[in-house]
Parts: sequence; C-alpha cells; structure tokens
Amino acid sequence: MNDVIAEDESGVTRPLAELRSVLIAGETLEAWAIQRRVFALTHRRLLIAATSGRLIVLTRRLLGGFDVATIRWQDLEEVTLSVGILSADLAVRAGKATDLASLGAQGSQRVQFLGLRKEQAQSVYRICQTQDQAWREKRRVRELEELRARSGGIQVSSAPAVAGVSGDDDAVRRLQEAKRLLDAKLISDSEYEAIKAKIVSS
Repeated sequence: MNDVIAEDESGVTRPLAELRSVLIAGETLEAWAIQRRVFALTHRRLLIAATSGRLIVLTRRLLGGFDVATIRWQDLEEVTLSVGILSADLAVRAGKATDLASLGAQGSQRVQFLGLRKEQAQSVYRICQTQDQAWREKRRVRELEELRARSGGIQVSSAPAVAGVSGDDDAVRRLQEAKRLLDAKLISDSEYEAIKAKIVSS
C-alpha cells in the first residue's frame, strides 16, 4: 500500500489511468511496473502491465497521448529478469503474432525494458512465468490429444492399403511419432507405452 502511494506521488496516477482506459471488458490488471525516473531522462517512462489476458506496454508521448503494444500470453516465448541494486531489467521474446515489433527494430521480436522498479518488475515477471508455463502445458496436452486421435483412428489389421502405404507402414509411422514426443518430453513413459500398446493391438 505504501508503495502505491509513493508511486502516485511520483507521477504514476495518469499513466495508470491511461492503462486502465485500454483494458477490455472482463480483463483485470494483475501487476504493473514503471521505469525509475533516472532511467528515463530522454523520454517519458514506460509502463509494463500484466493483465489476465496479455502483457501491455504503454509508452507515453512527450506532447501528450500514448501508444500501446500488446503481447498475448499464448505468444510469449521467453521472459527473463535481471535484478540490480537500484532497479530491474525485464526482457521479453514473443512470437510473430504479436505487435511487439513496434517497440523495436523492424521485425524484432525481443525487447528489453530497462530500469524498472524492482518489486514491481518481479511481480510482472512472476505472472509472465505462470502464464508461460500454463500455455506450454496447454500446447503439450493439445499435441498429445492430436497424437492419440491419430493413433486410435485407424485399425491396422483391417484397413486396406491406401496410396501404396500398407497398414504396417502406417503403424510404424505412428510409433515413430509417439517416440519423438517421448524424446521431446511431451508425453510420459506410461503415456507412450499406452499409445504403443494401442497401435500394436489395433
């Protein structure tokens, strides 16, 4: 609470109001971080915010107004945090589906935010990591479900050869695909054995 009061006294009330003005219906603000003044001598301070659905970067213009860049959680690929004595730096890398490139060089998908307040940056980082892990798990589950659907969709013993590919060849292909997922740690040993047994017995 004291931190919030101190931030408001440092001129954060207006950028926070601008941030809240771009939140969509049902979206909640979970954490935010702003640059320390000493790191923003040549520009208005950046405000980074983690919401329930995305990471928002709000850049205020010198003569009024502001620009907003959005990174969807599902597009987040990597986030790193470096904490120093006075401040913290947050680096974000995201996929091409985001508008992160507008923050840096043409086509760049990695941006570093320097001189953030430490406690605030750590809060944003924790949410980024939580979202990143959650989306990685969702992608793993989806890939596993797709593999299971492909593995169980063809009866090898009764299916006729199609386009010169025998049922045995298709079973081998599916077994190899399951092994690749196991090697990539996308499925567990027990899941691999269950899929293998289903392919062999079909």
